[in-house]
Amino acid sequence: MKGVGHRVAITGLGVVAPCGVGKEAYWNGLMGPGITNSRSLEITDWDPQPYFDSPKDARRADRVEQLALAAAAEAFGQAGTLNVDPSRFGTIFATGIGGLHTLEEQVAIRLEKGDRRVSPFLVPMMMANASGAAISMKYGLQGPNETICTACAAGTHAIGYAARLIAWGRCDAVATGGSECAATLTSLAGFGNMTALSSTGASKPFDTTRDGFVMGEGAAVFILERYDLAVARGATILGEILGSASNADAHHITAPAPGGTGAIACMNLALDDAGISASDVKLVNAHGTSTPLNDAAEAAAMTHVFGARGVAVTSGKGVTGHALGAAGALEAAQVVLSMQHKLIPPTAGTTELDPTMDIDLVMGAARAWTPGPAISNNFGFGGHNGSVIIGPPE
Repeated sequence: MKGVGHRVAITGLGVVAPCGVGKEAYWNGLMGPGITNSRSLEITDWDPQPYFDSPKDARRADRVEQLALAAAAEAFGQAGTLNVDPSRFGTIFATGIGGLHTLEEQVAIRLEKGDRRVSPFLVPMMMANASGAAISMKYGLQGPNETICTACAAGTHAIGYAARLIAWGRCDAVATGGSECAATLTSLAGFGNMTALSSTGASKPFDTTRDGFVMGEGAAVFILERYDLAVARGATILGEILGSASNADAHHITAPAPGGTGAIACMNLALDDAGISASDVKLVNAHGTSTPLNDAAEAAAMTHVFGARGVAVTSGKGVTGHALGAAGALEAAQVVLSMQHKLIPPTAGTTELDPTMDIDLVMGAARAWTPGPAISNNFGFGGHNGSVIIGPPE
């Protein structure tokens, strides 16, 4: 982060998603095939018990928290022993909604059986900050513990803010990322009735026939660390947070600003924060929701910033679906894994690029690349925009 202070290393990564539990399984899942005939995706045969001290503790955690702790376990396992003062180890986490399954279940119980049957664990299970709080308590992290809830931009915002705390010297390490599990019957009805969900059950980012997103779930957790401290302890550095940005469209509660003007400004702010130019960027991991308006605005924004077909573009939502507040974390994980494997995953599900879009979309098969700075974008209901720039390890 240009002129701010400390460099920020990524030393741990954990991922839990419908296309793969664990980062390597997740990577393999990103190769496709794409989603077909589905309104929502779930992790099958999910067992939360390994991530809790007892079955009782697991039952008292909403699935969104279970996924977060599973991803955190992999991330901390990879990072190893950090030897960081607990008061300087933060937790900056993200979700769009929080424990919606628990809330919906308990509302049904109240309506059927009365107030006295509502669980006393409803509040700690449904609250949006439960996942970040659980990570903080499990690993004894006593630094800043905050939850960002900016819809589909939340994961990106969390990573950017976490990196800034380290760059500013406020923390030496931060656990960050996001978790989401919000595909309840009521939420799917709401998203469906506002025509955000795909009517064909397929996610096809930037495709001519795209007609909405498929709901996803999952979690990704990163361990960010002061770069010099990571080097001093001999840690394996997976990548570096070079810069980030956040701004608002101030336009509409669900629709993007016409022409992607807010996204353009956000990407340019991130480039300035990283101290690099648009020509230095080698990959855009796009928000790419498969909705008509959002994809059109994002494509226009990318062309404005990087030029016509000026940079490789991919979106993982053809495989993962849209995990709302966890999307930015899952997609930042895609960038890190793309750097490790020196491959850009294809935009699964997309077969015919919308002819109105002048972008270099990776389609059909993975593309080899020499890793360089990559920007991951996410845009959320409410006009929230987020961009984070990740560089490969030196």
